[in-house]
Amino acid sequence: MASGDLTLSILGLLGEGPMHGYELKARILELSGHLRPVSDGALYPAITRLEKAGLVERHEEEGAGAARRQVLTLTEAGGTELLRRLREPADLDISDQTRFFGLLTFLSQLPDPADQARVLRRRLAFLEAPTSFFYRDGRPVRAEEVADPFRRGMLLIARATGAAERGWLEEAIAALQAAP
Repeated sequence: MASGDLTLSILGLLGEGPMHGYELKARILELSGHLRPVSDGALYPAITRLEKAGLVERHEEEGAGAARRQVLTLTEAGGTELLRRLREPADLDISDQTRFFGLLTFLSQLPDPADQARVLRRRLAFLEAPTSFFYRDGRPVRAEEVADPFRRGMLLIARATGAAERGWLEEAIAALQAAP
């Protein structure tokens, strides 16, 4: 998992409430472990960086047994940073499908429906721009122009997925705009 993805996941999950490191790791794995597993070697240094930046605090609590456990909490600055990342996602968070889905996971924590709709409109604009996995003479190649069945399959799947996502985005934006 890229550090930007991991940071958003940590901040977003702690935005839902305090948790200990093991629980945080389990929740991250539930979100994306099948695609991008997170190791202790990535998670705990990321938590430490967020602590040093003042975005996360750690304190000890009694554990289930004799051992005490470290509980992580989002600081006020961490909450502000989470909202900033949700309100103003990086271009890569909009263009990369996996990162965008990570953003969607926590977008409900952004309290203003107008801000949520703005993020979704950015993704919709990205999806509406002509693109392809393959280019010829500087222009995107369409599935109908490809003889290779596997490359054609890639393009057809991307087209269907893109159409489904654009439909959902249009629906979600309309619902957010209608919200009181």
